[in-house]
Amino acid sequence: MSLALLFPGQGSQSVGMGRALADAHPVAAATFAEADRILGDSLSTLMWGGPEDDLVLTQNAQPALLTHSVAVLRVVQDRLGEVAMAAGHSLGEFSAHVAAGTLSFPDALRAVRLRGELMASAGALRPGGMAAVLGMEDDAVEALCREVATASGATVVPANFNSPGQVVISGDRSAVAKAVELGPERGAKKVVLLNVSGAFHSPLMEPAERGLREWLDAVNFGRLRYPVYSNVTAEPVLEEEARGLLVRQLISPVRWASSIRAMVGAGADRFLEIGPGEVLAGLNRRNARGVPTLSVGEPEDVDALDVDALGDRGGT
Repeated sequence: MSLALLFPGQGSQSVGMGRALADAHPVAAATFAEADRILGDSLSTLMWGGPEDDLVLTQNAQPALLTHSVAVLRVVQDRLGEVAMAAGHSLGEFSAHVAAGTLSFPDALRAVRLRGELMASAGALRPGGMAAVLGMEDDAVEALCREVATASGATVVPANFNSPGQVVISGDRSAVAKAVELGPERGAKKVVLLNVSGAFHSPLMEPAERGLREWLDAVNFGRLRYPVYSNVTAEPVLEEEARGLLVRQLISPVRWASSIRAMVGAGADRFLEIGPGEVLAGLNRRNARGVPTLSVGEPEDVDALDVDALGDRGGT
């Protein structure tokens, strides 16, 4: 059996995340305390008590999500057995690299705090937006973006290929708004503006890309214990490419559906989502039909976890 780990990205955060886990498991409590020391502020207080308006800020949500995922991973690590591969959605790719040994937790935590700050700054420098396009084929979404960009002279591109029929677009606010208006006429069932602070995974993030590249150039990357699939390529990361791919991710679409298909093609027959929420397990209902997927993030999930039995479950 081949177990694949999945790590969620921004949007899965919520006030209270990790508090029950820390109360139930000393290793989780120690992980949250370690994050507070590394960052020099009380991230755990924000995670557990809010306010939500502060937690959802990119520079806070990203380290919060990574810390929660690493805390869960440390709690369940001894029960996983052999891990075959891993992937993380956007920010979650840093969590996947921590799991695989490519990045230390302190380096990854400092990186995603900086990443969030840089993304927020880029969003302020050139305001943008994002929208979810539902019920439309990938090539049709790409055509819609080209049509709007050509007509307006503004930027709008596919940003997240999440699953068949669910693609997120990103770019200048005016262009995204036009795509929202035009999408149903071009075949979308629904196009919904997202409440985000910038045009993530688009060329509007180029200032953030430059800053993150400079910082990661000084970080030591270790050897991979198992393959990590890149958001940019939907293929296993080569060790010498890990740093560059994490940087390119900022301005490149997240090829999530293709990554999951590639992992299934490489033999993954069980998926375990590690961190808050069940977003990735939900996407696997379309991306990996018939392959069992389980989410673990709360103490009750940990108590019920049986990785060996997961292979006997029905698919999501």
